[in-house]
Amino acid sequence: MENKRIIIKWFDLYSDDIYQFLIYRVGVKDAEDLVQEVFIRALKNIDSFQDEGKEKSWLYSIARNLAVDEIRKRSRNKWKTLLSSDIGQEGTNEVTPETILEKNEINIALYNGIHRLKPTYRDVIILKGLKELSVSETAAVLDWKESKVRLTYHRAKLALKRELGGVQDEK
Repeated sequence: MENKRIIIKWFDLYSDDIYQFLIYRVGVKDAEDLVQEVFIRALKNIDSFQDEGKEKSWLYSIARNLAVDEIRKRSRNKWKTLLSSDIGQEGTNEVTPETILEKNEINIALYNGIHRLKPTYRDVIILKGLKELSVSETAAVLDWKESKVRLTYHRAKLALKRELGGVQDEK
């Protein structure tokens, strides 16, 4: 019962951040289901969690792994994804993260630019840039050294600026 309380507390604290991270990784359509799966996996594996105070990094790691699995699954079933990508995204007047994302041109451009980046750049931009995790937290989530986080983040920002049309090649 204690583990369930801990997961409920973490859900209250971090579910919105995890959801936004997953939107950038897998898109709106699957993000909500994957958020639930993150916390289900966290509950199942909470006994193996030992880094008190680093639960946010642990949850992001779970989310990242689920996103990678989802992307792999999509690539195996690419034709299904292409046929159903526009179904079910119409007709709601609620103010939700999805509608805000769809209506804000800057966010749409950013979202599309991030999706065009290679996965390592995408991860570091989302975690460090958008979710404002520290270098050490980002390194823990990605299982990288802090120096790699700094260098990759710098390169990812330049690549994103190029994607968004803000910077010409600097070579």
